[in-house]
Amino acid sequence: MANSFRASRLEPQASLVPGGLFAVCFVLAWINASFFPAAYLCGGWIWDAHGLGIPTDFVNVWAAGKLALQGHPALAWDWDVQRAVELDVLKQDWPGGYFAWHYPPPFLFVAAFLAQLPYSIAFIGWACASFVPYLVVMRAIVGRAFGFVLAAGFPIVFSNTIVGQNGFLTAALVGGTLYLLPMRPVLAGICLGLLTYKPQYGFLFPIVLIATGRWPTFVSAAITAVVLAGISTLAFGVESWQAFFHWMPTFSQAFLTEGKATWWKLQSIFSLIRYFGGTEALGWAFQWVLTAAVVVVLVAIWRSPVRYSLKAAALAVGTLLTTPYLFLYDMMVLVIAVAFLVRIGLKDGFRPYELPALGCAALLLIAFILFGVPVGLAANLIVGSLVLLRAGPWWRREPARAAHALAAA
Repeated sequence: MANSFRASRLEPQASLVPGGLFAVCFVLAWINASFFPAAYLCGGWIWDAHGLGIPTDFVNVWAAGKLALQGHPALAWDWDVQRAVELDVLKQDWPGGYFAWHYPPPFLFVAAFLAQLPYSIAFIGWACASFVPYLVVMRAIVGRAFGFVLAAGFPIVFSNTIVGQNGFLTAALVGGTLYLLPMRPVLAGICLGLLTYKPQYGFLFPIVLIATGRWPTFVSAAITAVVLAGISTLAFGVESWQAFFHWMPTFSQAFLTEGKATWWKLQSIFSLIRYFGGTEALGWAFQWVLTAAVVVVLVAIWRSPVRYSLKAAALAVGTLLTTPYLFLYDMMVLVIAVAFLVRIGLKDGFRPYELPALGCAALLLIAFILFGVPVGLAANLIVGSLVLLRAGPWWRREPARAAHALAAA
């Protein structure tokens, strides 16, 4: 293979993708693309070798949609009813309890659409359909065709696809919001409003928007969220919202107090403290201290003359650091921060430590996939550190001309 990959014959020498970066992403993309057809045919994905459904997260989406189509959308949040539908489609039981539905009512539109399809088609179709906007956003952020390779080669693509989760959609909406914010603020707000299907990501964005006076985006996001809530109320009834709020404490108790999902599956500082035997109070103390630190740093960076790509990358990493409820598939958002860093590196050149550090972060994510070691927080901190190192002395106020030049990058 050539030492470097040229995105376009017309691009200058400085825009070449480092050969090692391209090779690693290409190999990982090839593994992701080839594994799932083979696994499906061999009984290792969606259905097992006996024709029984493999218990994974997607079954709760399909089951919730089925209940909505049957005229009982509020029952989607009832754990026992939901589980009965899941057992019916998978044709087998599984140890450990539930795949609970815990999304706000607007996401029932997606679930109901998918539930109109046979389970296999819905599963594969959801993975493919949500992958498309993710690819488009990654291509836009990186600024060249290599964005497709980076997107397909990100290790969490494997984890997200194998369980049929929504990480591609989340990454597309976070990335779309950040990419569109400087030039299409209203469209950015619409993306952010659609992201309300993941409430845990609704904390940092409003703070940053208010701190920087980006009111068109803030208002359009609020309007989008209200419209979605209103339409879902008309479609699924007030009872769906009542069920959502009724079952949320139960869900929180099970996953953040009792650790029903097991602590090693979560990738937050809260879960890491619990994994090593810390109390719930100690876990929340660490989580809130980290959250406060992230908020202070983000507001300072976003109000500084640092170039926009670094601000966007910082906010993407920050969304992962400030939520205690963070499964590995949610870390698809980390690739948005990586994409902005790669965009800068392809434009200005990579610093000597950046590609090795990104490689270490990727190895940590792969280690979790292979061995179940909760190292996602370390990967987030590595990428976050790269952002801060690139930003340099971001707390200093520079002359207006220099600030304008940096912010435009």
